[in-house]
Amino acid sequence: MAEKRWHSVKRQRCEHAGCEVDLEFQVVLPPEYLPEQPARVVGHRCSQGMQCSMFTQPSCTWAGTNPGYDPFTDPE
Repeated sequence: MAEKRWHSVKRQRCEHAGCEVDLEFQVVLPPEYLPEQPARVVGHRCSQGMQCSMFTQPSCTWAGTNPGYDPFTDPE
C-alpha cells in the first residue's frame, strides 16, 4: 500500500510569523511491489501555517491563505 509522509525541506525565518518555520512537502511513496516508481509530491505546508491563518491578513501560499504570494522565493 502507498504511504504518505511529510518531509521538511527548509528551515527559515518568517517575518509574518515572527519565528523560524519549517517548509514541508507531502510525498506519496509507492508500495513495495512497485519500487521503481518515484515518489510524488502532493502537498506543501508551513509548520506555523495554522497560526498564520488566524491572523487578520492573508499570509502566504505555504499557510494556504494567499496562493499568489511566496515570501520564501529568492528575490531577483
